[in-house]
Amino acid sequence: MAHSAEPDLMKPSRRSFLAFLTATAAMTAAACGAPAAATRKGTFPLRHAEAEWRKLLTPAQYYILREEGTERPFTSALLKEHRKGTFTCAADGNAVFASSTKFDSGTGWPSFWAPIKGGVASSTDTSFGMTRTEVHCTRCGGHLGHVFDDGPPPTGKRFCINGDALKFIPA
Repeated sequence: MAHSAEPDLMKPSRRSFLAFLTATAAMTAAACGAPAAATRKGTFPLRHAEAEWRKLLTPAQYYILREEGTERPFTSALLKEHRKGTFTCAADGNAVFASSTKFDSGTGWPSFWAPIKGGVASSTDTSFGMTRTEVHCTRCGGHLGHVFDDGPPPTGKRFCINGDALKFIPA
């Protein structure tokens, strides 16, 4: 039987495939009622009891910032935010990313190539059978997203951040 010489036009890129796997794992965990993540790693300047966080945040913000959840890709209004300004932690207003470092990664989440100095910290995340670098707010410890080594120059980093974990303050 002869084989077709047609090109494989449906072959996904590595980045879109990884984004798909991450989103699928997060949605599966949420659908299966996976337990909330353990208490925040470390001590942070701004602290509230979990009941107070629930009052201060929307359900989506609480799920992401306090339970280390992930929003569905391509759902954040901040994907299309291109004005000059500052992205802050939705929980406490801490400045975490400048609009000048935002880029379109094609993954479905707001992406940045560098944080504002002192705005974020990182820790190791071993959920879903993989090791990733989690990014969290230095002021409240809220989970923002993850950082990967496949971003653009000058840093080569891609801070893949949940839009519901952020607020945008125009310049």
